[in-house]
Amino acid sequence: MLYALGASLGASLILAAASTIGDMLWAGLSLRHRMTYGLVHGALICLVIGALVGGRAGAIGRGLAAGPVIGLLAAGMFYLLAPWLGYSAMFPSWMFFWICFAVLQKVINRERAWSPAVLRGMVAAVTSGLAFYAISGIWTNPPRGGPNYLYNFGAWTVAFLPGFASLFIPVRSVSHGGSSGLAAGRST
Repeated sequence: MLYALGASLGASLILAAASTIGDMLWAGLSLRHRMTYGLVHGALICLVIGALVGGRAGAIGRGLAAGPVIGLLAAGMFYLLAPWLGYSAMFPSWMFFWICFAVLQKVINRERAWSPAVLRGMVAAVTSGLAFYAISGIWTNPPRGGPNYLYNFGAWTVAFLPGFASLFIPVRSVSHGGSSGLAAGRST
């Protein structure tokens, strides 16, 4: 459990760094929001998530391959929903990618049951979605003097931690015989 919590925090810090670098690039290059940039950004961020999920399961190549696909699908979902939802389309897209990464983890770990993976993804989506909403001011209400990247790094860490914790922390279940086993995730 402690290892999984550390892995969750470590993954959150790595992804927060990647997201903060993304923030710096968007601001430093004065990029206007365009679909192409958003798709590339989503693919790159999810490349990192895929590497973290795959690396933890001992299959970094599979994670690296799946991550950008998940990122393109999630970013594509945003652009499909944005005409009706505006920036709020980020929330279903955010939730979608956590569910996808939980399913990826299930596939990589060769877990048999689908329901624990989907439930894990939904928990990751909701808890991380709430954290994501809490930090959404970093782009919806940016500071007048420009971005505060140290603050952004902390905000991204907070946003990603519940998602990684939901994926990485083992969940115990009770079988019919009363013994406990892992329902999902690695126990190391």
